[in-house]
Amino acid sequence: AGTERARAGARTLLHVPYGDGDGDKLDIYLPTDPSDAFPVLVYIHGGYWQCLSKDHSGFAAPPLVSRRVAVVAVGYDTAPRGHMDAMVLQVRRSLAYLAGRYPRARGIYLCGHSAGAHLAAMVLSTDWTEFQVVPDIKGAVLVSGLYDLEPILHTYVNDALNMNQEAAQRNSPIRHVTPAPPAACELLVAVAQHDSPEFRRQSQEYSQALRAAGWSVSVLDLAGVDHFDIIERLSQDSYILTQVGGRAVLGWVGWA
Repeated sequence: AGTERARAGARTLLHVPYGDGDGDKLDIYLPTDPSDAFPVLVYIHGGYWQCLSKDHSGFAAPPLVSRRVAVVAVGYDTAPRGHMDAMVLQVRRSLAYLAGRYPRARGIYLCGHSAGAHLAAMVLSTDWTEFQVVPDIKGAVLVSGLYDLEPILHTYVNDALNMNQEAAQRNSPIRHVTPAPPAACELLVAVAQHDSPEFRRQSQEYSQALRAAGWSVSVLDLAGVDHFDIIERLSQDSYILTQVGGRAVLGWVGWA
């Protein structure tokens, strides 16, 4: 319902292809600024890499679009059709596409929830030389993410993913933390009070690993929310994560 309202109230470009695959699609929610010189927030949905889609991911757009920020919901092939290496590559390719489409953008900012936070974190460790473009990633908001995939190998989550240990290690952001880039990139790691202990542990340990590598990281521990409503409330202007995240993006680009 929130995505339907966002589509009705914003200038949109839906199902924009960023590659040749059926799942290589973006939904773009645009501000009225005709110059394309706006910041771009890229939202990557969760769903344990096997459910949800970009078609459910526009609910957070209105508060940011009203402040002249373009919001992009990324589609990727969820399991069992997609496998972990392919999903990570798709999201990286979507960022390379957006960098080429909006060369005048005032920075690209990532926001991901749960599995989407994992994929956003993998973007931060990308070697962009093979993509022939370097997206100007200025910040990321990682919400209730998983950053070490090995603990899920022997859980029901892996039934659809069918990962082995090598794939889990290859796609665990905590194992691939790179030194902080020369240009400033601010990270916000958010976790819910009622997230499971594993989500809370991984958020803390990943934040510590990033700081040790020189990244600028803030941690937001949100009281009174669980793994799901921590992100669902982003459609509300009064919600603390909407306010903090919005101020972060607007502050990162120097807009009031």
